Amino acid sequence: MAFLTNDYFERDVLTVARDLIGIELVWQGCSGIIVETEAYAVEGDPACHTATRPSARVFVKSQPPGTAYVYFNYGMYWLFNLLVKGGERDGLILIRALDPRLGLAEMQQRRQRPKVTDLCSGPGKLALALGIGGIHHGAPLAGRHRLKGCGLRPGPENLEVLSDVRVGISQAADFPWRYLARDNPHVSVKHGRVKPPVTRHFASDPLMASSARSSPPR
Repeated sequence: MAFLTNDYFERDVLTVARDLIGIELVWQGCSGIIVETEAYAVEGDPACHTATRPSARVFVKSQPPGTAYVYFNYGMYWLFNLLVKGGERDGLILIRALDPRLGLAEMQQRRQRPKVTDLCSGPGKLALALGIGGIHHGAPLAGRHRLKGCGLRPGPENLEVLSDVRVGISQAADFPWRYLARDNPHVSVKHGRVKPPVTRHFASDPLMASSARSSPPR
């Protein structure tokens, strides 16, 4: 099955984050179906790296859509994101959870966990399970220069998508920009479990308010 091309990532960051649910991430002999993502917008989102890191702003400007943005979080875990640019809003999409499909033995060895639902049920877990690290920052995941053995392709089934607030952030904590497959056992945090502070960040923005509602099946 054909891999996604750059133009897939040349759309609004919220649209792409939602549409990635059900897409298969292939990584050098391993793969999993994406079941949870988080969107971060370049503009107007204080939780995005571009709000505080000049290097992130340079990355967005200089790299093509579909490029891997990988960073070390809390000195403990690598986190894997995808660059989206060229649509209504540019941004970065954190891949939070996968439903593992190929290379289970290798993932279990890397994670030192036998239980399949514990292999990729969180962004740090999935990066470790797939062997993603800092050397992959800036790697193209779409287009003619796509990293060998890696890429994204349509999954075997459509999944019903829900939206929810993002996890573990203190700014813009009420933005409903986390997308997850309904009732999937591999997500990092179940729908409705994160309780953000009561704010009005998105109440006046029709596009943001609409993203708070559940999306229909694709």
